[in-house]
Amino acid sequence: MSDATLHATSPDPDDFVVQIADQVESFLVAVTEVAKGDEPDSAVPFLLLEVSQLLLAGGRLGAHEDIVPDERYEPDLGPEADVDELRERLAAMLEPIDVYSEVFDPYEPRKAPVPARISDDLADVMADLRHGMAHYRAGRTTEALWWWQFSYFSNWGSTASATLRALQSVVAHVRLNQPLEELDGLDTDQDLGEEALAEEAGKVMVEEIAGPLGLRTVK
Repeated sequence: MSDATLHATSPDPDDFVVQIADQVESFLVAVTEVAKGDEPDSAVPFLLLEVSQLLLAGGRLGAHEDIVPDERYEPDLGPEADVDELRERLAAMLEPIDVYSEVFDPYEPRKAPVPARISDDLADVMADLRHGMAHYRAGRTTEALWWWQFSYFSNWGSTASATLRALQSVVAHVRLNQPLEELDGLDTDQDLGEEALAEEAGKVMVEEIAGPLGLRTVK
């Protein structure tokens, strides 16, 4: 991609930066709408779709050559937008399946899974993406791409990937009529091993979460 593309003054829908920005904006708008709680019956399938689409943008950023910002130091964007309310709304909506277990680095041997929350993950991803969007809306397109690429590698890529696996697992359990292991009462600040996770996990039938989360079982 040429410098002319990165610094284009008139947006071209075929430009890489415009396409990435459109995918980021779509995710930001969609998750914000889900968090309002107006349509809880479709929350999980909708989030599964949106996270999947966002990771397509992440894959494109990851496959792209290193993007170098225009300035040595990142321009000051002022106060960051607060994501705590969004986090709390998502946590309340996803309460039956919010906590899941995750291995952060699959290439680190014998790494024990730790508890995580879908609501925390989505809020963290939103914060990263909003930061880059602030640069984009200010006309600093190279800075925006640099931030989205850097934070994809350093944070939101792995976070969104873990969230996708959790959401996909929920949908699969429901569609296949399989019991779901609920991490009941786990504190996500605890660093628990695999045995502790198993001891804490309680059996919850899929039917108990299918309706409220907008999922159906296979007949």
